[in-house]
Order: sequence, then C-alpha cells, then structure tokens
Amino acid sequence: MQLLAFLVLAGSLLAQEGTVHGTVNVVHRSRNDSGSANVVLWLTAIGTKENVPAGPSARLLQRDKGFVPHVLPVTVGTMIEFPNQDPFFHDVFSIYHGKPFDLGLYESGAMRKVRFSQPGVSYIFCNIHPQMSAVVIALSTPYFATTAKNGTYRISHLSPGSYRLEIWDEFASDSELASLTHAIAVKAGDNSLDTITLHAADAPAEHLNKYGEPYPADKPSSY
Repeated sequence: MQLLAFLVLAGSLLAQEGTVHGTVNVVHRSRNDSGSANVVLWLTAIGTKENVPAGPSARLLQRDKGFVPHVLPVTVGTMIEFPNQDPFFHDVFSIYHGKPFDLGLYESGAMRKVRFSQPGVSYIFCNIHPQMSAVVIALSTPYFATTAKNGTYRISHLSPGSYRLEIWDEFASDSELASLTHAIAVKAGDNSLDTITLHAADAPAEHLNKYGEPYPADKPSSY
C-alpha cells in the first residue's frame, strides 16, 4: 500500500510539471556553415528566488586538438574537469569574461579542475594551440538546454508559472540576443514555443594567448 501511495503521489507531481520545447533556426552568413547546434536557452522563474544547487561534475575533454563539447552549460558552483586525452601537452586558460583561470602546462593523461562559482560566459582556449576553443555558460537556474544540430531543444520539470526565457549563441550579436529575451507562461504538460531565428557571423573572433600576445606563426607541425 505504501509503495502504491508513493507511485500515485509521484505520478501526480509529474502531471503537474511542464515541459517547454521548440526550435532555433540559425541563419548563417557563410554558405559553408550550416546547422543550428550549440545554442543555449534557459528559463528563470519570475518573482521566485530559487536555491539552485551545483550540478554534478562535468567534463571538458581535450581531444584531437579540440575541446569536447565545444559549448557546455552548467549551474553555478559546478566543478568541471579538464582531462588531457591528447598525446601531447596542453595549457588551458580563460581570461575573457566569466571565470578567469590558468591551468598551466600539463601532459597527456593528466587532468585539472575548475569550479565555476559565478554566473557568466567563460571563453576557454589553449595557450599552445590557437585553434582550440570552448565556452562554459554558468547559470543561476537548473532549467536550460542546448540545441541539437537541427535546432530543437527541450526543457523539462518546470513548475507552472511565469519564466524569463534567455538565449545565447557564440556568433550572434549581443543586441540580437538581448532582443530575444522575453517572458513566457508555462502550464502543466506540454508547452510548444514559436521558432526563434538567430543570425550568426560564423567567423570566431581573433584571440590572444594568456600573456596578451599573438600566437607564434612558426609553431612546429608536431604541436
């Protein structure tokens, strides 16, 4: 009887939750670029202050001279591991917005950790390989999603009420992203939102190394 009562209660609570889903359409400036992946959307309850715990440890891998995943949203306070899975050294750092850190030079098979204790967007690079980049978005809400390649997203386990929807994309302008922030009403059950259109510049901005200097142009091919 106790198990049955628990299952009935759990089912009742789930029935009172809402799910928000939709599609983001990224319009690319270059014909060589396509897809609508790696757009981050999040919902913040309006008029209610939530105590958001840190999420479980996440990983930003260094593999094939790249970071995997390229975009990683987490809740504030989450610890992120940076394992080096390449057969050579990396030197991971972030000095652009968000959480500044410098993990120093470390070898294949080693790992460093960083706790993202403040909300914000952190742009992450390697001081040896200029082509390597990643973005961590630390959020003060547990309700977020990253779009798939076709632009679809889904945010679940929402209590019915009013929320502020915000959106981030690496190549969209700050003014366009700000203009897309708006309030939505979430009801129990399914909530389908209108398609969101974004315009992407596609080309990543040039960045300096952790010393504020350009990367050497004559780096050996073995690096």
